[in-house]
Amino acid sequence: MSIPKEPRQLMINLMYLVLTALLALNVSAEVMNAFFDIDKSLVKSNKLTSAGVESTKQGIQGVLDKKPKIKTQINTGIDAVRTDVDAIVKYIEDVKDQLIDQSGNKDGSNNEGDYDKFGKPKGKKNKDVTTKMLVLDGMGDNIEAQVNDISEKLLAHYTAVITDKDIIGEAKLKEDEVQQKIDDIKNGITLKTDNSWKEKSKDKTSWADYKFRQMPVAAVLPVLTKIQADARNSEATIVNKLAELVGGREIKLNKFFPVMNAKKGYVIKGEKFEAEVAIGAYSSDFAGSSTITVNGQKINLNAEGKGTYTATANSYGKQTLNLKAVVKNPITGEIMDGTSSFSYEVGERSATVSADKMNVFYIGVKNPISVAVAGASSNEVKVSATGATASGSNGKYVITATRPGEASINVTAPGIKKSFPFRIKRIPDPVPTLGGGPSKNGGAMGNGEFKAQLGLAAVLVGFDFDAKCKIQGYEVTKVAKRQDPVTSNNAGARYNDKSKRLVTSAKPGDTYYFDNVKAKCPGDPAGRKLPSIVFKIK
Repeated sequence: MSIPKEPRQLMINLMYLVLTALLALNVSAEVMNAFFDIDKSLVKSNKLTSAGVESTKQGIQGVLDKKPKIKTQINTGIDAVRTDVDAIVKYIEDVKDQLIDQSGNKDGSNNEGDYDKFGKPKGKKNKDVTTKMLVLDGMGDNIEAQVNDISEKLLAHYTAVITDKDIIGEAKLKEDEVQQKIDDIKNGITLKTDNSWKEKSKDKTSWADYKFRQMPVAAVLPVLTKIQADARNSEATIVNKLAELVGGREIKLNKFFPVMNAKKGYVIKGEKFEAEVAIGAYSSDFAGSSTITVNGQKINLNAEGKGTYTATANSYGKQTLNLKAVVKNPITGEIMDGTSSFSYEVGERSATVSADKMNVFYIGVKNPISVAVAGASSNEVKVSATGATASGSNGKYVITATRPGEASINVTAPGIKKSFPFRIKRIPDPVPTLGGGPSKNGGAMGNGEFKAQLGLAAVLVGFDFDAKCKIQGYEVTKVAKRQDPVTSNNAGARYNDKSKRLVTSAKPGDTYYFDNVKAKCPGDPAGRKLPSIVFKIK
């Protein structure tokens, strides 16, 4: 009988699902620790699998000694499979060492200098190293190529053994049975990549880009360890199928562990925490003679050894589930048990609304804001405004206001409904200037420079928006020595003919007054009066 892949693969899928859920969160210290816990569990599982494969090979040697016609073919196939799997496992391990070193002390090796006092990689939050090595430098593409290449080699090794005439004769296989076994192995090899990322993320250019770009080192390590786990799991599947051809092997049960396949590792208060629980073991024959309890609650298992645990998140913080599996060997009747625990966080969603330019909204201009809700995708977030109008999507919005006062930005998403207050103001008063320069708003001015100007302008000084105010009109008065003042009423910004004659007649010692200046800014129902400015001609 063989060691099947199903229970182990459930565990691996669990770890990967938890990892994916954690990546949707802000990367806190707790989340970082969760990544390392996942990686540690996968590493431990890989060691158990490798030990199981070795046990399987040694366990069939006694039977093979009695069947010399097929001994060489079986052992050659097993050795070829193990050699290729060892190669890719070592390659992935070298990649992990390089990531830890390049995000650590960069001395060329994975050593103590790359870890903090808690034993965690110093560069665990580093996203630049993973992006450079695995995406930009092509190492991720090489991983993808090697994964697919080894997958094809593993199938070829099995095919070479199962199609050998001596093997077919010994196992009494029919032609259609041979092909069915090959197809089963092809479907059972978990060491492979797929193109589902093309549908999930249209902005990614490759498998490596989808998997590793802007991923912290702490998150990439368990992803790489999962590839090693897939390789070991595929190795176990093929070796056990080859061992089946020998016949007469007894199931040997030595390790059992409950596995929880959680839909989320972080839930919002009021949501339900749901997980699929299964037995991680070396045989699928355990179903029906095995039990799992979660915090003492018995879980009903189906024919595949799977069950569902559901609980409502009623309190915040870390929640721990204690699992126990009791397994009965269907052949020997021996009963063994194992325990494990699973932790998840219960929190409350938070939302942020930030004005991209100023912390107020101004009438007459487009006020950009950014909206983000932790744990929710952008298409789940709905934004509206009270006292103003909101438009936009995907975290970027524009607020348009028409009257001074208060406005509220209303944000709703699964698990949260919140309002953020903002003030609404008119655009600040512009500064009247002669010719548009902010320094030309009064004082002494040379005769030639003064005559060169064409009229007044209204300048918004220090205003961080693309807005312009227009001069509606003003009075310009010339006061020359020992002469009566002469005034011209000017409509608009540019000088009219009378104003222009007054300006071009300027002489040193003359004084010019610009009074009753009115300007209209975006959003103004009517013009606003601006301060007077005075120039002394020199």
